[in-house]
Amino acid sequence: MKNQPKVAVLGGGSWATAIVKMLSENLENIGWYMRSVYVSEHIKINKHNPNYLSSAELHPAQLDLSNDINEIVFNYDVLIFAIPSAFLTLELDKLTESLENKIIFSAIKGIVPEYGLIVGEYFYEKHNIPYKNIGVITGPCHAEEVAMERLSYLTIACQDEEKAVQIGGLLKSRYIRTKVSDDIIGTEYAAMLKNIFAIAAGIAHGLGYGDNFQSVLMSNAIREMKRFIRKVHKMKRNINNSAYLGDLLVTGYSTFSRNRMFGNMIGKGYTVKSAMLEMSMVAEGYYATESAYKIKEQNGARTPIINAVFAVLYQGKDAKQTFKELTRLIN
Repeated sequence: MKNQPKVAVLGGGSWATAIVKMLSENLENIGWYMRSVYVSEHIKINKHNPNYLSSAELHPAQLDLSNDINEIVFNYDVLIFAIPSAFLTLELDKLTESLENKIIFSAIKGIVPEYGLIVGEYFYEKHNIPYKNIGVITGPCHAEEVAMERLSYLTIACQDEEKAVQIGGLLKSRYIRTKVSDDIIGTEYAAMLKNIFAIAAGIAHGLGYGDNFQSVLMSNAIREMKRFIRKVHKMKRNINNSAYLGDLLVTGYSTFSRNRMFGNMIGKGYTVKSAMLEMSMVAEGYYATESAYKIKEQNGARTPIINAVFAVLYQGKDAKQTFKELTRLIN
């Protein structure tokens, strides 16, 4: 990896905007791909994203904004993907430039629904990127708190520790602290699973369950996460570290959590379709639930919380009755 890599962010949402803000603390030039010409022009003139994190001041002189994904891929060495997983393949279908020899970091906290793969596995299997050139950026960290410059924490995972350290250094600032990990598969599965558990927390809240039940739900969720990840990628890891437990807690409890918000709407009686229409952002956990359920069916992990969320979202089961049954399965 070069001493001063050329770094670009792909995506126009809140998390992409937050990552650009973090990088701008350390880099003079940042590539930024987004589909919307209107948004990129607005940023150049008004110095903020009009749709997401509008309070975060951006510095157009540092930004190489482009609506052409091939231009960004051609010109930059390190590509940080922050495109919602449901739209990733659609965007990559536009590529004529090769991803060969690029360093790929995923800031996508979901699963590629067409293939049932986490993003790292997707780039490895479908785009032939070696794992040494794939990394993951995970929390616990909400984009909204980055915009407010509240102290936040990131975990940067990569098999190549040097790459993880370098990207961590580029994201670090007075309000961002970073640590590195070699558990690229486990941290990415954790980032996917915590969104499902946050939906469960939201459903419970919408149904009227209180803090006492939520604490039991989260306690069971971290154990369920441990069982699930051990089945798909067995290695020594401390599930209580911030990349796993910390990210789960902030997503399950925070009012900024879009997955919790989505679940809360379901618990209050919204249909899946109406809840999605009501939200301006993608709830990654919705798509992750179906894939996680299929994976656990193959590997045999015990997942009562995932089963309950799947039953409500995909099988049309009554949320009140399903969660009543769930209370008998967790303790």
